[in-house]
Amino acid sequence: MTTNADHDQPARGQGPPADRPLALITGVGRTVGIGAGIARRLAASGWDIAFTYWTPYDDRMSWGSEPGATEAIGRALAEHGASTIAIEADLADPDTPARVFDEVGQRMGRVTALVMSHCESVDSGLLDTTVESFDRHFAVNARATWLLIREFGRRFAAERGTGRIVSLTSDHTVGNLPYGASKGALDRITLAAAHELAHLGVTANVINPGPVDTGWMPEEVREHCVRGTPLGRLGSPQDTAHLVAFLCSREGGWINGQLLMSNGGLA
Repeated sequence: MTTNADHDQPARGQGPPADRPLALITGVGRTVGIGAGIARRLAASGWDIAFTYWTPYDDRMSWGSEPGATEAIGRALAEHGASTIAIEADLADPDTPARVFDEVGQRMGRVTALVMSHCESVDSGLLDTTVESFDRHFAVNARATWLLIREFGRRFAAERGTGRIVSLTSDHTVGNLPYGASKGALDRITLAAAHELAHLGVTANVINPGPVDTGWMPEEVREHCVRGTPLGRLGSPQDTAHLVAFLCSREGGWINGQLLMSNGGLA
């Protein structure tokens, strides 16, 4: 695991007042991504932000990596008064979640909200998914989610009732078997935390954001999703970010153990 420390904003104690709560957000690798949208919205709501990214994943995907993305995201968060660090983290490695929490704790303090928007997503179906791909999807989407939640629960020390866990999921399984199946496991793991971490006063919810336009959709997929959505448009990272910000607020503290559909009514 490496960090882009040369480009980090000031750590807690050197920047804004330390009364801002701290959110750890995974999967923040591109400026147009859902993770970056969530980070900006939480920063605007008064949170400090630690975020992870994994460039080799973006390099493997059709969109490719975005040079300078972590620096640009960090600058955008700082404009909202947030202290921030970016950590390059391979969540397929089972040792990574603990190392991430160690680094965040040493450099910024205690995490109050854990928001997981990381994923492994490679299209393949029942007949052409490889064992290697299947295992990688479950390592990143399911196992890493469990290990991140476990670290969060072990280390949580904020005021009772302020802790938040939010995971992003998908129900797209046909032709996308390992992604959808591993996201289904993510759902169960996250919802279990609503009960198993009840003694900490931590809420845990899952959001299914539906088809969000972050530049990955072929035109035929875009048209199909628009036709199937009553509002006649695709989702945006901001749509998801607004819901995450509410769930992480005090006003959202009564929503717990829920799988929330935030997809514009997509059928």
